[in-house]
Amino acid sequence: MKRTSIVLLSIMMLFSMFIAACGNSNNNAGNNAPASGNTDTNTNQPVAEEPAKDAEKVTLRVFSTFGGTDAARDAFQAVIDEFTASHPNVTIENDTMSANDDGFRTKVNTDMTSGNEPDLLFYFIGADAEGFVNAGKVVPLNEILDANADWKNGFIPDALELARQADGNIYAAPLTGFYEGLFVNKKIFEDNGLELPTDWTKLTTAVKALAAKDIIPLSVPFDQSHYLIEHTILSAAGPAGQDKGLAEGIEPNWEKAYAAMKELYELGAFPKDAATIDLNMTGNYYSEGLAAMTIEGSWAIGGWSDDTRANTTVIPFPTVPGGAGSGNDIVGGFGSGFYLSKATYDDAAKKDTAIELLKHLTSPNSIKTIASANGGTPAADVEVTGLQQVQLDGFAMTAKADSISAPVDSKVAPETFSDLRASVQQVVTGKKTPTEAIESAKKVEDANKN
Repeated sequence: MKRTSIVLLSIMMLFSMFIAACGNSNNNAGNNAPASGNTDTNTNQPVAEEPAKDAEKVTLRVFSTFGGTDAARDAFQAVIDEFTASHPNVTIENDTMSANDDGFRTKVNTDMTSGNEPDLLFYFIGADAEGFVNAGKVVPLNEILDANADWKNGFIPDALELARQADGNIYAAPLTGFYEGLFVNKKIFEDNGLELPTDWTKLTTAVKALAAKDIIPLSVPFDQSHYLIEHTILSAAGPAGQDKGLAEGIEPNWEKAYAAMKELYELGAFPKDAATIDLNMTGNYYSEGLAAMTIEGSWAIGGWSDDTRANTTVIPFPTVPGGAGSGNDIVGGFGSGFYLSKATYDDAAKKDTAIELLKHLTSPNSIKTIASANGGTPAADVEVTGLQQVQLDGFAMTAKADSISAPVDSKVAPETFSDLRASVQQVVTGKKTPTEAIESAKKVEDANKN
C-alpha cells in the first residue's frame, strides 16, 4: 500500500472513531485507562507507584517544540509533572522552543553533532532526522516496543508504521499527527460577499477584492515560507510529483508552484511586509482579524484569538493553474516523535528511567492530553475532547481528502528546502524565474547527496 494511502486510511479511521466517541461519550472508560500500572477502581485514575526509598536521583533533559505559544505547551508540562509526581527521584529539564522559530532546527543539529544531545528528543521523522539517525545518535525502538507489549499496543498500528525511517527501523515514538490547510476567516469572506476559495478562480477573486479594501488576503511570510511552498508544490505537482522530491531529477510541475506564488503576489495577496516578518507575525495578523486567510498546520489553532477560532474553517489549497493536483490533496500525517539518545541508552544510570519516561510521554493518556490541547490527530485510540468547530472541520477535511502527503521538506535535504525558501521572494519580485528557482534547488540537492 502506498504511504499516502496508509496515512489516509489511518486518519479516516481516527475520524470515524472520533465521531463514534462523540455519540457515546459515557462509554469511554477504556480510553482513559493507563497504559500500564495500577488503577484506582473508584476514580479510574492511575495510581502513583511508590518509588524505592533508596532510588538514585536522575536528571533527564527533554527537548521539544512545545514552547512559545504552542497550544500544547501547558499540557505537555502537565504530562511531565505527572511523571515526576510518581518519580520524585527524577528531575526533568523541559527544554522547549517554538516550532515557528527556525532556530530549533539549528539547536537540534548542533546538539546532536556536539555531544550535547538531549536524553529524549521530540523532532521530525524523515529527511530531517537522517543525519543523526545515520550517525547512530539515537537508538531503534523496535526491540523496546516488542519488549513492552502494553506500550506498543497503545498506538494505532499505522502511527508506528509511518514512523519508520528509510532503513525500516522505528526510531521515534509518535504522539499526535497533524493536518495542514488553507485556513479561512468565514466572517471576513461573508462580510465581503465572497465565496470560500475552493478553486483558483475563487481564490484570486477573493485576493483582488480583499486587497482593494486593505485587508490582507493571505498572511504568509517570504523567508519562513514553509507552508506556502508545501501547498503550492503539492497542488502543482500532485501527490506523485511531490513525492519524487528532487533526487532523481526535476519535476516540471514544481515550477508552476512558483509561478502561482508570483501571480498571487502581483494580485496583492501577501502582507506588505512579508519580506521582513516571520510566521509568528503572520499568525498574529490572522489572529487579530487583519487577514482573511493563512496557510498553517493544526497546531496553530490554539494560538489564535477566540473570535478568530470561532469564525475559521479549513479547506484544501486549490489547484494552481495547470497543476496536477486534484484540489482535494492535503499535507498531513504523523511527522514527529520522541527519539531516545544512544548515549542515554548506554548510560546504566539513566537508561531505565529514560525508557519509562518515553513510555509515559507517549502513553494513551498522554496522547489524549496533548491531542485535546492542540487538536492533533492522536496516535492512540482515544477520545479527543474539547475541540473547536474549526478542528472538527480539519478532521472532516482529512477524512474526505483524496490523498494525504508528508510535507515536501521531508522529501528533500534540509539545505535544499532552505534554498527553495530563499527563492520565494526572488521569484515573486521578478529577480529569478520559477525555472531558475527549481534548478537552484536541484543543484543543492545533488551537492548534498554527494
